[in-house]
Amino acid sequence: MANASDDDEKVTGPVENAWELKIPEFKPEDNPHGLLEESCFATLFPQYREQYLRQVWPLVKKTLGEHHIKAELDVVEGTRDMIKLMSRSVPYEQAKRVLEDDTGCDIIKIGKITRNKEKFVKRRQRLIGPNGCTLKSIEILTNCYVLVQGQTVAALGPYKGLQQVRKIVEDTMKNIHPIYNIKALMIKRELAKDPKLKSENWERFLPKFVNKNISKRKQPKNKKDKKPYTPFPPQQQESKVDKELASGEYFLNKNQKSVKKQKEKEEKQTEAAKRREERRNQAFVPPDEPSTSKKSFAVADKIDVASLKEKISKARKGTKIFNKKNN
Repeated sequence: MANASDDDEKVTGPVENAWELKIPEFKPEDNPHGLLEESCFATLFPQYREQYLRQVWPLVKKTLGEHHIKAELDVVEGTRDMIKLMSRSVPYEQAKRVLEDDTGCDIIKIGKITRNKEKFVKRRQRLIGPNGCTLKSIEILTNCYVLVQGQTVAALGPYKGLQQVRKIVEDTMKNIHPIYNIKALMIKRELAKDPKLKSENWERFLPKFVNKNISKRKQPKNKKDKKPYTPFPPQQQESKVDKELASGEYFLNKNQKSVKKQKEKEEKQTEAAKRREERRNQAFVPPDEPSTSKKSFAVADKIDVASLKEKISKARKGTKIFNKKNN
């Protein structure tokens, strides 16, 4: 028997990673006669995309014609993946990439994951990020084109990247911040460069999400301090009539009551004006500075002179004793 060639060994041998398997490119020479059997399909699109589809339809027919596919635009009834993407607001330049062999598409429905409308809008905006930076980072790491439109997320790119995009989108709508998945993808990209770590488990390097949301039932209640027990009921609060009787206002007529209220109002205004003036005048009050009078200098000089005299006298006594000893 003849030995198998090197090419046969590569194909029939075990593949360590399924993503490393290269699919042979499909060329027009492989299918010179076009399709052997006819099949048809239709894709519905919303009415607001009708104008755009009319504009690019000549380009769509030309692109699909190269793959022996005939396309017709029916505005009354409302063609598979490429038209579906265009109906979800994906531009024609991006949608035509789905006809390539190594490119697929995925339309993720996010409308039913969260029922609350406010939470849905907030989490969808979290997926996009400020100025679209989060969405752009997802596109760079997954090599996919991602578009958030309404209640769906359209993704276009390699099949491995589509799986990663779906996981990030679903986790984000389930209240897991996309930064965790983005960090994990960045770490995986760096670990893949190291040949020593290819056969090892990467779990210890990846960040782990910890849910810190505590249910209301498990939350600790704020315990109120118990007041000392008294057998007597609490004292009854004074009513408005009691207060008026105590102040004597109850016996005044309407004019006298209005005059009294006006006086109280004026007194409050004058007090408030005084407080404002005091606050403004505080900025003009000079700070306390050290005094520079002659008395302070004189006292300081006396203290310094006295200490100097003592030092000089001690020094002289020391020199006299030293001289006597030498003699």
